[in-house]
Amino acid sequence: QLQLVESGGGLVQPGGSLTLSCAASGFTLDNYVIGWFRQAPGREREGLSCIRTSDGSTYYAGAVKVRFTISRDNAKNTVYLQMNSLKPEDTAVYYCAADPTSCHRAMAYWGKGTLVTVSS
Repeated sequence: QLQLVESGGGLVQPGGSLTLSCAASGFTLDNYVIGWFRQAPGREREGLSCIRTSDGSTYYAGAVKVRFTISRDNAKNTVYLQMNSLKPEDTAVYYCAADPTSCHRAMAYWGKGTLVTVSS
C-alpha cells in the first residue's frame, strides 16, 4: 500500500528552523514528483515546493524560495523540507504529496500532514 508519512513538525520560535521529512512506503520515490504543501486555518492549501526525484530538479513558490530548501535521499526513500527564518505566518499543517508525472495541486497521493506552529 502506497503511503506517505510526514514528520518533524512542532513548535518553533520566530526566526527558527525546522526540517520536515516525508517518508514513502509501498513504492519508491525514484520516478515520482514529490511536493510540499501547507494549509493554514481558514486558508486554501498552498503549494510550496516540488522535487523530481529522478534528476533532482526543483520548483519553489516565490513566497518561500529564499527560506525553504527541498531535498531527497533516494536511499532512504525520503524527501525533506528545510525551513529557515520561520515566521508566524508559516504556521500551518504541512503535507507532502506524490505524483507520477508532475507538480500540481491535485497530486495523486497525500500524507496526513504535520503541524508547524511558529510562535514566541
